[in-house]
Amino acid sequence: MLENLHFAFRGIWSHKMRSFLTMLGVIIGIASIIAIVSTITGTNRQIMQNLVGAGNNNVTISLQQGGSDYYMDNGAPSGVTVASDDQREEIRSLDGVEDASFYQSRSYGMDITNGALSLDGAAVYGVDDHYMSTVGLVVYRGRSFVKQDYSSPDKVVLLDENAAETLFTDGDPVGGTIEISGEPFTVIGLYRKSSTFQPTINSISDYQTYYQQEYGTVLMPDTDWPIVYAYDEPVNCVVRAKSVKDMSAVGKNAAEIMNECISSDQSDLSYNAEDLVEKAKSQQELASSTNNLLIWVASIALLVGGIGVMNIMLVSVTERTSEIGLKKALGARKKSILAQFLTESALLTSIGGVLGVVAGIIMAYVISKMTGTPVAISVPSIFLGVGFSMVIGIVFGLLPSIKAANLNPIDALRRE
Repeated sequence: MLENLHFAFRGIWSHKMRSFLTMLGVIIGIASIIAIVSTITGTNRQIMQNLVGAGNNNVTISLQQGGSDYYMDNGAPSGVTVASDDQREEIRSLDGVEDASFYQSRSYGMDITNGALSLDGAAVYGVDDHYMSTVGLVVYRGRSFVKQDYSSPDKVVLLDENAAETLFTDGDPVGGTIEISGEPFTVIGLYRKSSTFQPTINSISDYQTYYQQEYGTVLMPDTDWPIVYAYDEPVNCVVRAKSVKDMSAVGKNAAEIMNECISSDQSDLSYNAEDLVEKAKSQQELASSTNNLLIWVASIALLVGGIGVMNIMLVSVTERTSEIGLKKALGARKKSILAQFLTESALLTSIGGVLGVVAGIIMAYVISKMTGTPVAISVPSIFLGVGFSMVIGIVFGLLPSIKAANLNPIDALRRE
């Protein structure tokens, strides 16, 4: 085997330019596939990160009517009860659930003011004592809700940064008072997400898919919710899964429990989980299906490269006919001649495969710089590319090798 490799290296090196031109088709094919696969992998990871986020693993289960979120400003729907304590504990005890919170909300809270300053289009949430930890929020100024806030007659709220900047242009918001629909609430703290995450926006399509305008958010204890809005208003649920792979299952199971709150005659109402993982997979499949067509196109270059290898190996057999005849006259067996030429063919394409991998990685990063497309180098595709190039050498080198092995030694020696 080592002797065959020695002969193969010597044959390739003695015709450097011809060998390089022979490998060129393999190099281009492998490089194209590596670049495309790296782009697919990077795009899929970005889609998953953009939709699922920075590790919160949150799944929102919301009340919907006709496939859209129910608009509570129209009034609480009939036939829907508030989730009981037993149902809440059942959801928290589901396999794959780390924590769960139940809340009421208004997407556009009206009449939130501080003197002449008003907060238009803000979201208002009435939250339980699990909400902050479940969603991943931290108070960075003031204090968070404590147990007494859920039983005390004092009305308190937390503001996010946008709400605080809008309602308190001067001075510290903590300790200040705002009014919600004419009811005074004391600001006890300011909060933000424990981990900062922003979707990567590379195109108008990404902007429309991921960008959400934030006008500000106000949190209050759910016990204060009826003071401003409505009693016995149905709640939504947000579940924190233990891992991304658990999100779909826990969302589905939690929705089934929440649907027990809806009477059977309300067929148009249901609790549904926002399955971000499935949504991400759908977008990944769409992106991958387009790029898979490019892989097939790149594979044509590999086919052309393989044909080039076969052509050059046939030429090599013709050039070395006398050498083959001499070896066979000295006792070389067919399998030895076959192995020699197959080794040379496989080595030729393997070198092309390695150069193609290097060129593919460089190409992937160049494409990323020019187009802003995310790239993640796929290690399995590198090994697959080199292995596939070796297979090409064996497959397309088989015919020339068989021809060399079957040469008649007398006829071979006679040929000049």
